[in-house]
Amino acid sequence: MASTIAVELPRSGFSFENCKRNLILENQGFTAPKAYKTGTTIAGVIFKDGVILGADTRATEDTVVADKNCEKIHYISSNIYCCGAGTAADTEMTTQMISSKLELHRLETGRKPRVCTANRLLKQMLYRYHGYISAALVLGGVDSTGPHLYSVWPHGSTDKLPYVTMGSGSLAAMAVFEDRFKPDMEQEDAMKLVQEAIRAGIFNDLGSGSNVDLCIITKDKTDYRRTYQEANLKGVRQGSYTYKRGTSAVLKTEVKKIELEVLETEVRPQAMDTD
Repeated sequence: MASTIAVELPRSGFSFENCKRNLILENQGFTAPKAYKTGTTIAGVIFKDGVILGADTRATEDTVVADKNCEKIHYISSNIYCCGAGTAADTEMTTQMISSKLELHRLETGRKPRVCTANRLLKQMLYRYHGYISAALVLGGVDSTGPHLYSVWPHGSTDKLPYVTMGSGSLAAMAVFEDRFKPDMEQEDAMKLVQEAIRAGIFNDLGSGSNVDLCIITKDKTDYRRTYQEANLKGVRQGSYTYKRGTSAVLKTEVKKIELEVLETEVRPQAMDTD
C-alpha cells in the first residue's frame, strides 16, 4: 500500500538554519571554530572595445596553499563573466545559480542577457543572506548598451566603476590602476595593466599567488585565457636528494621479549548441533 504522507522536497541553495543555534551555544560558553582566512586578488577594467577581468590562481586554507591553479573567473553567460573572492565554494555556488537563472531568462526572451540583470540578481540574492555568503565579486560583460563593470560585496551592495579590485590583494592592485589607468585604452594596453595589477597582488599578498588568468570580453567574442602568465615560477632543484640503500648504517639491533602473565584460562565445551 502506498504511503499517503507527502514527502517534503529538499530545499535548494544555501541553508543557514544553524546560525541561531550556534548563537545560543556561544552565549552558553561554547567556543565555535574560527573561519579560515582566505586570500585572492581579482580585478577588472573597461577599455575601448569591452571589459577585461583578471584573477590569480592560489586557493588557501588559513596558512595552507590548497590549490595552486584554482579557477576564479566564473562563467555567467556567453557575454558575462564574474571573478570571485572569499570562500571558493560560496563563489562557485553563487555564480552557478545566477548563471542558470540568466540562461532561463535568455530562453524566455530570446536575446542575450544584460549585465545589469546579472548584477540585480546577484545583489538581491546576497542581500537576502545578509553577508553570510562569503562571496565578493567583480562582474563584467558587454551587452547591447556597451561594456559594464560592477563590484558586488557579500552583503549585497554594488558599485559601477571603470576599474575595480577586490580581495586581500586589492590594495596593491588598486595602486597600479590608480597610477596607470586611462580612459579608452587599447586592448593590449588594458591587458598589460590588468596583468600588472594582479602581479602586484600576487607579490604583495601572501594569500594570492601562482598564475595570472585573464578574460577579454568584447561585443563579438569572449577570450578566456587560463594561465596567461606564470607569475611564480617553480624553482629548479639544484641537487639530488636520493641516497643508495645502506648509506645510513644500522648501529644497533635489539630484540626484547615481552613477558606476559596469564591470569586465568577457561575452555567451555559447546554442544554440536546435529539436527
